[in-house]
Amino acid sequence: MRASATGPYLRLRAIAGTHVVVLAWDFVVPPDISTLVGESNLLGFAVHRQKFDAAGNVQTSYYLRGLKRFEDKDKGLPPGTLVPTSEHPIQSFLWADYTAAAGVEYEYAVEPVFGEPKKLWIDEAQGVSVRVRCETTAVSAGQSSRHEVHFNRGVIGSQAYAREFDNAAPDSNAPASKPMKWLSRGLYEALLAFIKRGAKQGTGLRAAFYEFRYLPVAQALRDAADKGDVQIVYDAESTYKVENEATIEEAGLAEFVHPRTVTAGIRHNKFIVLLKDGKPVSVWTGSTNISAGGIFGHSNVGHVVHDPEIAAQYLEYWERLQHNLTATKLREPNAEASPTPSLPLQPGTYPLFSPRETKETPQAEKTLQWYANLAEAAQQLVCFTAAFDIAPEFLAVFQKQNDVLRYIVKDDPLKKTEDLGADGDVIFAPGGYIEDDNALTNALKESGNPLNSNDYIHTKYMLVDPLGEQPTVVTGSANFSSSSQTQNDENMLVIHGDTRVADIYFGEFMRLFDHHYARYLAAKYRRNPKSPGNYLKAQTDQWLPAHLDPSNYRSKRRSYFVG
Repeated sequence: MRASATGPYLRLRAIAGTHVVVLAWDFVVPPDISTLVGESNLLGFAVHRQKFDAAGNVQTSYYLRGLKRFEDKDKGLPPGTLVPTSEHPIQSFLWADYTAAAGVEYEYAVEPVFGEPKKLWIDEAQGVSVRVRCETTAVSAGQSSRHEVHFNRGVIGSQAYAREFDNAAPDSNAPASKPMKWLSRGLYEALLAFIKRGAKQGTGLRAAFYEFRYLPVAQALRDAADKGDVQIVYDAESTYKVENEATIEEAGLAEFVHPRTVTAGIRHNKFIVLLKDGKPVSVWTGSTNISAGGIFGHSNVGHVVHDPEIAAQYLEYWERLQHNLTATKLREPNAEASPTPSLPLQPGTYPLFSPRETKETPQAEKTLQWYANLAEAAQQLVCFTAAFDIAPEFLAVFQKQNDVLRYIVKDDPLKKTEDLGADGDVIFAPGGYIEDDNALTNALKESGNPLNSNDYIHTKYMLVDPLGEQPTVVTGSANFSSSSQTQNDENMLVIHGDTRVADIYFGEFMRLFDHHYARYLAAKYRRNPKSPGNYLKAQTDQWLPAHLDPSNYRSKRRSYFVG
């Protein structure tokens, strides 16, 4: 959901997903910075939140809090202490509330803060407020969108986890424990609920899994098989074969599975088709492997489409996989069943199944190039996640000099071969966590991720102009790589024109990007002792100019995000 408001001094826009509300604001009339320096001295902005119950009554009302503070104010705070934005204002035109709840209504007020750190004043009369309701995780009756989107937190290494659980190692054998439920943030529960829909007479499930080694999910499928019709294709060739088959044996699923033993590429799908009276009605897909690490460890998404036509395409794809066909025999039927749609896209949802082409396919006809063309057509904003390497097709897009903001978050630092160019509108964040010798004043030490070797980013999605009226979301199991199109079993969804889906993905992307970008800067500051660390700046002319400089990405962000 999106909502905007204009006051005497500021314009404000809220973009609400399920668990994230992104707030962007701008001056109604951009001032000359000299008018803000001196006695007035704009220190930043305070953000106030009210939460409402179902009857419209105020449940809670307070200023949101953050970690950054003025160096000479509130000294001696214990590490990890959150400070109110009314006392330590936000020195940006962007903020996000990561504590919002799905389906709940909130009102946010952004108010300018003037003066000096120890003698500040909030000009409430110059503030602006907006009311917004977070999206529900389930599709409601009457909604045009047919998509459910479930993101886990994907950040064991976080200040919130350190404060809440003192960095205790999560117990993967106890999915109902508080740390595991916190990490899941509904992803695990949504997966079990989808499986349960197939656990009754007249229903069925058709699943295809790469990692199939989390016993509680396997047991849920076994329970469904007692009442419904369950059949599972699983990877029986990779290094996960032994664990997959041990899980199948322990759950008693041996009579319901079909091993996929082809050796080309990897059998990388993670989807389930729901059948009712023998007909496909919905599909669960996304990036989440059936493992403790996939569900609770690194960032992942479960994406449900309630659409018989889309589900039927997935069922036909599953049937090809069930026959254990090689990549050579799969490419042509996959490409025919799920051709890349013509550009510019028309509103709709388009599945793309792999393997679908060969290395000899002309470059202009390759699906990876088609994805890159989508990114290159962006007018304002691209958001891109990479679990592994950034392909040359995308590097070419990111290297171009233009005014499109291109945000990239990746599991690890850039390799020597990953040259993003020199355009200041490309902003990169590698995965990371805060260690003992961090440069973030007032921050707790965080824990690494004990559940995964691929520690942070496992999602495979791209957003093109997500804040526009015709946003594009690309999401699924396939890393944006050549092998994902030529050899691997993969599935992707291209969703165009659904602002609800785009708002959810955008909020989650900004949550992960901001989380890891702060840690990237902390590592950078640790290497440079003269850097300012995590302190707020006490003078307007120290923090504001970059946000008003048209050549700076912060200025473009201020303009693009507020709409």
